[in-house]
Amino acid sequence: MPKARPAWRGTALSEKHVTVTAVICTKNEAATLGEVIEAVKPRVDSVLVVDGHSTDETREIAEGLGAEVQLDNKRGKGAAIRQAIDYLECDIIVFIDADVSHDAADIPKLVEPIVKDEADLVIGCRITGGSDELAGDWGSFARSTGSQIINLIVNWRFRVRLTDIQNGYRAIRTSCAKALPLVENITTIEQEMTIKALKKKYRVMNVPSHEYRRKSGISRISVPRFACRYVWEVIRDAVLS
Repeated sequence: MPKARPAWRGTALSEKHVTVTAVICTKNEAATLGEVIEAVKPRVDSVLVVDGHSTDETREIAEGLGAEVQLDNKRGKGAAIRQAIDYLECDIIVFIDADVSHDAADIPKLVEPIVKDEADLVIGCRITGGSDELAGDWGSFARSTGSQIINLIVNWRFRVRLTDIQNGYRAIRTSCAKALPLVENITTIEQEMTIKALKKKYRVMNVPSHEYRRKSGISRISVPRFACRYVWEVIRDAVLS
């Protein structure tokens, strides 16, 4: 039986014959990965899981649900994202987290502006869509405030009006992703991707997308540990160059 067309493809869009792959970077996400893959599969052509050498059943769950699985090089999420970009030959890549914090139903909103040739990189916005993770305690406040300051710097530097440049939930034209000289090994790659896309004059836009509190485990983003790296990356790529 042939695979059903992804749900985002309407009559007009289906004429474009584009292919979409969802990339999920994982490390010990067995508790939630199955739910994410099941939600994503009807909306894309294929799913690639880049796993950080999980010690639980993450890889077995992914393979059992029909996802392609690769092991990363143990350098972090950024390195896993770069690995996926280098490997894939689809038209559009959608990056989505494994912890159910992103709503797979928003994939059409991310993909359609690229299919319609209105954008090259589309980022889900937690400011207009709301976030359960960026409020409620001092750590969340620090993350939110720091993100907005960096966002303002990027908007000033490139004369744009983006509202969220760091959210990992995003879709990008694969040819554009391959042309970006990405080097970050950790979560700073998402900010780096946005800045370097703007430097190449790619069309970047935001669409509202709600960020839910993760269902299992804890966030691996440490504000004290990574704050300096985020600041240095924006200075290096947006201010000095």
